[in-house]
Amino acid sequence: MTKLSKLPKQLKLPKRKKDVFAIFQKEINSFFSSLVAYIVMAVFLTAIGLLMWVFPDTNVLNYGYADMGTFFSLTPYVFLFLIPAITMRSVAEEVRTGTIELLLTKPLSDWQLVVGKFLANWALVLITLLPTLLYFYSIYQLGNPVGNIDTGAVVGSYVGLVLLGAVFVAVGVWASSLTDNQIVAFVVGVFVCFLLYVGIGAVARLDFWGTIAYPLTWISLDGQYADLGRGLIDSRNVVYLLSLVVVFLWFTQRRVASKRA
Repeated sequence: MTKLSKLPKQLKLPKRKKDVFAIFQKEINSFFSSLVAYIVMAVFLTAIGLLMWVFPDTNVLNYGYADMGTFFSLTPYVFLFLIPAITMRSVAEEVRTGTIELLLTKPLSDWQLVVGKFLANWALVLITLLPTLLYFYSIYQLGNPVGNIDTGAVVGSYVGLVLLGAVFVAVGVWASSLTDNQIVAFVVGVFVCFLLYVGIGAVARLDFWGTIAYPLTWISLDGQYADLGRGLIDSRNVVYLLSLVVVFLWFTQRRVASKRA
């Protein structure tokens, strides 16, 4: 039997912190001890930076208004692919390498394991978003007069991005729990995120729905995100998005629980 002292360093949990924080710490260390975190941040910031400041069709400077609409309209579509790429290894890699069995033998509940992984992936998304506050500062300074920007809408849109990122992370972790193949987890994660963000709203806009169209539009993630982007943070939007997070984390917890059997 393999002794604990011989296990890879990244598999060891702090002796007195065998809880959600221990899993969170393990995942964060895994991200930043490899190239994953740096590649994710570089790809995101480069892509969004080029779209906002360089490419003529989406360039803020060519637009002529102190507005971050370009950033907030494009970022969810980048998230559709970026977040599943972050989360695809969360559970799938543990299953493939067999380390999931080691984790399940530790004094951790299924929920602690799932929530710890979710929070670590979400934290990476938030860290990636943090440098984009420079875009807000730049546009704030470029306004005529300085500060001529709808700050309320910007705050609401950032809240929407944070919550949208949480939903995508929860979906991605769930997709990762379905298989030991990271590519399959990535494809499933992208598909479900696309369905929730674009698919439901697109179906709702079909002519034959009649009065059902509004409820369908409301439950779509793009509808929720658009509502928050108006600058009024409605508790109904927040509760709905957080409910989706809980639902997908519950799906993941059931998958992890099935591996204990």
